[in-house]
Amino acid sequence: MNAAHNYFLKNERVKKNGCIALVCSPYWLQLAIMTDTNTAMSAAQNAAENDATDNANEIDTVEHAEMLLAQDEAIAKRVNEGATLDEAIDPSNKEFGPLAHPEQVQMRVAKRAMMLKEGVQPYPVHLNVTDTIEKVRADFDGKLQAGEETDTEVGIAGRVLFLRNAGGLCFVQLSAGDGTTIQAMVSKKEIGEESIKNFKQMVDLGDHLYVRGRVIASKTGELSVFATEWAIAAKALQPLPALHKELSDDTRTRKPYIGMIADEKIRDMVRRRSHAVASLRRTFDSHDFLEVETPMLQTVHGGAAARPFTTHMNAFDIDLYLRIAPELFLKRCLVGGIDRVFEINRDFRNEGVDATHAPEFTMLEAYQAYGTYDTIGALTKELIQKAAVDAFGSTKVTLLNGEEYDFGGEWKQITMYGSLSEALGEEITPETSVEHLGAIADKLGVERDEVENHGKLVEHLWEHFYEDKLYAPTFVRDFPVETSPLVKGHRTKPGMVEKWDLYVRGFELATGYSELNDPVVQRERFVAQAKDALAGDVEAMDIDEDFIEALGVGMPPAGGMGMGIDRLLIALTGATIRETITFPLVKPLR
Repeated sequence: MNAAHNYFLKNERVKKNGCIALVCSPYWLQLAIMTDTNTAMSAAQNAAENDATDNANEIDTVEHAEMLLAQDEAIAKRVNEGATLDEAIDPSNKEFGPLAHPEQVQMRVAKRAMMLKEGVQPYPVHLNVTDTIEKVRADFDGKLQAGEETDTEVGIAGRVLFLRNAGGLCFVQLSAGDGTTIQAMVSKKEIGEESIKNFKQMVDLGDHLYVRGRVIASKTGELSVFATEWAIAAKALQPLPALHKELSDDTRTRKPYIGMIADEKIRDMVRRRSHAVASLRRTFDSHDFLEVETPMLQTVHGGAAARPFTTHMNAFDIDLYLRIAPELFLKRCLVGGIDRVFEINRDFRNEGVDATHAPEFTMLEAYQAYGTYDTIGALTKELIQKAAVDAFGSTKVTLLNGEEYDFGGEWKQITMYGSLSEALGEEITPETSVEHLGAIADKLGVERDEVENHGKLVEHLWEHFYEDKLYAPTFVRDFPVETSPLVKGHRTKPGMVEKWDLYVRGFELATGYSELNDPVVQRERFVAQAKDALAGDVEAMDIDEDFIEALGVGMPPAGGMGMGIDRLLIALTGATIRETITFPLVKPLR
């Protein structure tokens, strides 16, 4: 291949009577310059004769060379017209082509072409799949003696993970999406010489294969389906990775579909995430909550302290924000009379990426009229514990590193000011000056914001001592008012708000509040945020006049909570956030 490729590079123009031919064998393809098609066919035949003969996927090399040559007739034509090889291949061409892809892909493309020529659909619309591999296993595992046959006929399908040719008998391991596998046996005596020949020629590792046949136990006792008919359900043009080797993090992240095929743990994460989310919905339903959907595109960004993504709507000629939180719209539902409401949906924050942060993530928020941060805290605990049981079978879960973590029992509660005072050895209150807090931060080497206030300094100092050290489930309560502009002031502690953050295994999992519903105080909080924004705080909220107007109509007192679904899976499994998201955003390769 390389020699021929170099030849093309040195000879950008090919004689008018030249053409591109592909010499192929069961193990390799070679690009060559041929003066005519007959020469190409002759070379293909010679290559086949010189190649090893005992190949499970034996093919008619002359026929395949014809297929490959016909497939790339357009490339050959462009080269003959004077294009360089690179120009002829055209990197923007998305079609599979033998000049633009590795050898295995070229062979598989040739097989696809051969199937089409012979009137066999490599991607049929429908196959008579009547049984799942899991059900066949459940019905017959351990119930048949070695060599025993049944009259039970099943129709199954799965991905080919193993393929062995033993002359007139082929053995195939099929895998279902849930990871269940079963052996299929394809016999010349049962399906005939022509069908077994086609099977050997057409079927590759990675193909989706349909098999109909009788359930038997092989001579070694392996539960099997003895095929009476078979068909390719979907031809795989790309080869599978080596399934016995661990995938690189890059491949797992950039090609999650490959990871799902190769690694049962990845498929298991998808399933457990689905079970956990379904559990959350069931729990909310049991408490008479309604699920709603609120806007992703918003004219004012609010509901959380975060930098938003911006976009532009051509039809209205206005700038819009991808939402950072649904809070303000869910509270409008409370105003409208929907007393218990929740949403599980996407949020977007234009911030850093690490083991617990992603720019696009799934968020749960819920609001309960006539609740408080205490009642919503109890509901949050119930949500998490039931999700653990429904997804993992117990409140005690086993993390990826083998550790056991228990979400059961009572959860610890501490206050932010009380725990910070204990760590510093001096009392810190809402009256402690910004200057004194700043001096403490400087002494400890705590990073300070360009725009800072009492609340931010208290929060940063607390994080310095505690954030990654709270391993057992812990509610951290009663925050500085400056940190939470949408939260009701504390009933008995001036300068604080009724807010908790839930910490699990050293990171914040959820947050809850007694919600602010006084429109006058809300405007004052928004104005303070606007001043911070003017001073350079990119995370400060804008003034949302429509929301203030809605509060003026009257929102009942309420408790509210928010929890990242991705973070919930991190807490339950010990995975990173990328491992919990089925298709994480990754930086494109340059």
